[in-house]
Amino acid sequence: MPTRAFRIAYDGTGYYGFQRQPDVPTVEDAIFDALRGLEVLAPDADKPDGYAAAGRTDAGVSALAQTVGLETPEWLTPRAFNAELPADIRAWAAAAASDDFHATHHAISRAYTYHLYAPPAASESNGGEAERTVDDARFRAACEALSGSHDFHNLTPDDRNTERAPTLEATRDGDYLTVTVTASGFARELVRRLVSLARDVATGAEPLAKIDRTFGSDPLPGHEGIAPAPPEPLVLAAVDYPGLEFAVDDEAAASARAIFERRRIDRRTGSRVAGQIADSVR
Repeated sequence: MPTRAFRIAYDGTGYYGFQRQPDVPTVEDAIFDALRGLEVLAPDADKPDGYAAAGRTDAGVSALAQTVGLETPEWLTPRAFNAELPADIRAWAAAAASDDFHATHHAISRAYTYHLYAPPAASESNGGEAERTVDDARFRAACEALSGSHDFHNLTPDDRNTERAPTLEATRDGDYLTVTVTASGFARELVRRLVSLARDVATGAEPLAKIDRTFGSDPLPGHEGIAPAPPEPLVLAAVDYPGLEFAVDDEAAASARAIFERRRIDRRTGSRVAGQIADSVR
């Protein structure tokens, strides 16, 4: 069978990450269940032939461009895939790939987006919680200092392959900073710890010099460690492959847009409910 790559979007808030785990729901489990339902994967098979995924997002992390490659019959289009996938996981584009395609190893660039609630220092929309306001200039200075080739052993629980070369950029959108982090690959929790450290510098909780100390060869003592930012605001936004051209399945993409627009409305409604309570408890 030919090898194909699929773009997969998902809301990760209801899953314990992408990679399969025993006894808890994961995105990968849902993908394999869908393939079994379509009789592409045998009931007793561990995984599809030629299967690999671009990344292993953590529990609560969502994706726009998670990419999986596998050997599959030509009739398996994104819209056919979606017939068996749950509503919060949508295939929306596909590409023909070489027989040796590996969705993990052949990716040349990955980009994550973090939606950081970060009212600017002059903002009054945060109800006076001054400790949560950020200085945009300091945040961007932190992003610049964290970009480039460094050993990030103090910003990941991994104990090997900790040298990376990310690029961090931040843009202001009201009370949020949209932080885009791009690299060829990432260590575990690296993006969320990068965001956490940049936020601490921008709020004045840590000096800019903390970044140089973090890059030092010595481990940071426990009380100075950098905890990861929450996972829910993080999205795997892009994965690039040389020579691979994805064709958008219009019907599948329309389904994804409709489902995620409904989720946006539901969460705005939930925000209004929570806001009423927060504003009225006196």
